[in-house]
Amino acid sequence: MRMNYLGASGLQVSSLALGTMTFGGTDDYFGKLGTLQVDEATRLVRLALDAGVNLFDTADFYSSGASEEILGKALGARRDEAIVSTKLRYPMGDGPNDGGLSRHHVMRACEASLKRLDVEHIDLLHLHQIDLSTPLEETIRALDDLVRSGKVRYLGVSNFPAWMVTKASSISDARGWERFVCNQVHYSLLCRDIEFELVPSALDAGVGHVVWSPLSGGLLSGKFGRGKAVPEDSRRSRGFGDTVPVDDDRNFAVLDVASAIAEERGCSVAQVAINWLIARPSVSSVVLGARTEKQLIDNLGAAQWEMTASEAARLDEVTSPPVPYPYWHNRIHSADRQVGENRRVVRGADSPGRAAQRRSS
Repeated sequence: MRMNYLGASGLQVSSLALGTMTFGGTDDYFGKLGTLQVDEATRLVRLALDAGVNLFDTADFYSSGASEEILGKALGARRDEAIVSTKLRYPMGDGPNDGGLSRHHVMRACEASLKRLDVEHIDLLHLHQIDLSTPLEETIRALDDLVRSGKVRYLGVSNFPAWMVTKASSISDARGWERFVCNQVHYSLLCRDIEFELVPSALDAGVGHVVWSPLSGGLLSGKFGRGKAVPEDSRRSRGFGDTVPVDDDRNFAVLDVASAIAEERGCSVAQVAINWLIARPSVSSVVLGARTEKQLIDNLGAAQWEMTASEAARLDEVTSPPVPYPYWHNRIHSADRQVGENRRVVRGADSPGRAAQRRSS
């Protein structure tokens, strides 16, 4: 299993991680994703650990805390082999302060996660979503206190826009507070939106990307295709919905190319989709969300081979998204000042992000 530095930090995480949204299933929403209990979850966790996975991702919101509880029990005596990542932000009760990113909720949510996970510290704590009602300074100061107290070791965000990642980095630098080292984002062959702003800002700020839904809610699992009925055991058939805007004509065009590569290599379409992500410039780790041992074993296989430049180019071409303004204008009118292999970015030459990019290459 390849290890990557998490952003500009010194922490190394496996290129593939195990997600736990399928653990618990205590309500109608998460029950559509999976209902794995301790015994089944333990088998997946051990399988992942034995394959070299060290990053395990959960959130307080998943199945109202049941996912954290199950992960803690599944890790058991092998806790020290794992980097435990959890998230906070979504409401965990009906009270006015039971959600959000206020200092009050951040502190209480962290303490609650520590108890559910049954750990002394959280290795990586993410803000699960933005909260425009709370000053970013208030949130970061609370997180800095958690790190200084030893309850949290590294900080991350999730689903944050590029401008807010940059702002957070500036606040931390100016105040001497702990920096965010990663942003957990949706990225896949069917959703390359992050490449326009989030990727450049992340590389500049020293923020690594941890990818969620690499198979776009199962659309890239290999179960879907032209003329195929919706599989009975898929998320779509269970009414969970899609994680990307549905454009079946485009999706099938992508699947045609991914399927062709999978057939040539003798692997699954899912492996092709995951392998393509592993090599992307800002990606530190890709989170797998398996419900069965068979799914997990196949997905883990994506780390056992390298995609050729030709195969990647075929996928890049069919998945290339429309270029929004001002990027199409930039490409046309700034070609004389583009960064090349032997040129350095003036501001980013010695930035944490540039250092991280060098270290992962």
